[in-house]
Amino acid sequence: MSVKSSISLTDQQDAFARSLVKSGQYSSMSSVLQQGLELLCQKIEAEAVVTEALRDLLQRRLKGPTISTAELESRVDAMIERKRRSV
Repeated sequence: MSVKSSISLTDQQDAFARSLVKSGQYSSMSSVLQQGLELLCQKIEAEAVVTEALRDLLQRRLKGPTISTAELESRVDAMIERKRRSV
């Protein structure tokens, strides 16, 4: 089912969309806008998947083993010393 909708475009957006129709890449302005909305939908869905994966990773990290600040500093110092010796 199609729904008619009135939209506003900038002059640049209108010119670009019309050039796509004129070149034959799309059959109509509606086709251009439908494709644009479909791509935006896919982008938003992909970002949601990434965001959820990052949330899951953070939760796993927060629940995982931790080390004290002193231990972290000791490890960093040892890493720096190894790097100095290898140069």
